[in-house]
Amino acid sequence: MNTLLEVSGVSVSFDGFRAINNLSFRIGKAELRAVIGPNGAGKTTFMDIVTGKTRPDKGRISWGEKGLSLLGLSEARIAREGVGRKFQKPTVFEDQTVQSNLIVSLKNRRGPFAALFYRPGSGDFERVAALAGKIGLTAQLSRKAGELSHGQKQWLEIGMLLAQEPRLLLVDEPAAGMTLAEREKTTDILVEAAKTRAVVVVEHDMEFVRRLNCRVTVLHEGSVLAEGSLDHVTSNPDVIDVYLGR
Repeated sequence: MNTLLEVSGVSVSFDGFRAINNLSFRIGKAELRAVIGPNGAGKTTFMDIVTGKTRPDKGRISWGEKGLSLLGLSEARIAREGVGRKFQKPTVFEDQTVQSNLIVSLKNRRGPFAALFYRPGSGDFERVAALAGKIGLTAQLSRKAGELSHGQKQWLEIGMLLAQEPRLLLVDEPAAGMTLAEREKTTDILVEAAKTRAVVVVEHDMEFVRRLNCRVTVLHEGSVLAEGSLDHVTSNPDVIDVYLGR
């Protein structure tokens, strides 16, 4: 496997509570992975550590072909390196159109002056049109984001992240609050995205995880409890005991 991200022996404690305990995790350059586990298993802290929001007490995090250490880098620098994160609650510019949301997210201008004087060109509109097609919002481009359904806002935010061309996409509970049809479309979006980048989906909905049809990592008390196909991990007695049996 061409490893994109490797987390090795990472631990972090908050006020004496060990949220992540000697965690090791790796994902390839074009791979879809689901991360499941009970509340308090360390799923969110794991994402916080990878994105630089939380600094671990020990361990290492290697990124990319050259094994760049993400430890000590700012959240902004890690994002520039290609780590994108989608939180559970969608954060879109509700007063702007879907098209404007996507245009402002395109990876090409990061300096304040460049952003200030930027005027989108035909190439930008073509990229946005292609993105809208991928996330199922072609017919909604001229609508204000605030008018979209919950599921459509989730797709728009995924599209805004994809516009930044991340190499790793971290997605937190995308299926929450969605209709069945919206969940099926979300599955399609994530599976397609994982053909060209790494995608990690943190999720509680087992039916949604089954639809993703990917390798599953089970976290418990800040460590990997089991890993493999969904059928493999859900038949593991320890997983049944600490998570599925509840």
